Amino acid sequence: MSLDVLFVRDLLSSMQRPLGVTIIATLFCAAGVYLWIVGVTQLISPGTLSLMAGKQFMYGLELAGPYMALLIGAGYALVGWGLFRLNRFARWAAMIVMAIGIGWLVPKISMAELGIPVFWYGLQIALRVAVAWYLSQAPSVIDSFARPVLPRSH
Repeated sequence: MSLDVLFVRDLLSSMQRPLGVTIIATLFCAAGVYLWIVGVTQLISPGTLSLMAGKQFMYGLELAGPYMALLIGAGYALVGWGLFRLNRFARWAAMIVMAIGIGWLVPKISMAELGIPVFWYGLQIALRVAVAWYLSQAPSVIDSFARPVLPRSH
């Protein structure tokens, strides 16, 4: 398949993709790139970055080392790419990641001191709930992901 055909197909699919899905996909890809940078930096120069550098995205697995950062970064990038392509697996994976993030934040907000920490954790929970709800309930998103995926021709 030529690059022109791929470009046109991506252009057409981007015109059908809701803006919110594009933003969420971009954020997933950015998280993947960030974790890859953290992982590669830890591999090339151990001790330069703390193992905790990726804790916001790794949900407790940051202590497993740089290879886990690379693996989880690849997972985030895969979900982001899938959302760009409007693949159903990516929509469900993104909702699951949001649910895991909410569960990870519940103990933190429960133990937080009143003031800024409660506000910060509450904001993170609210954003994750909003993203999960948007991906699962918004009519434009449901319609976008309900379209049959075009088969690739060789």
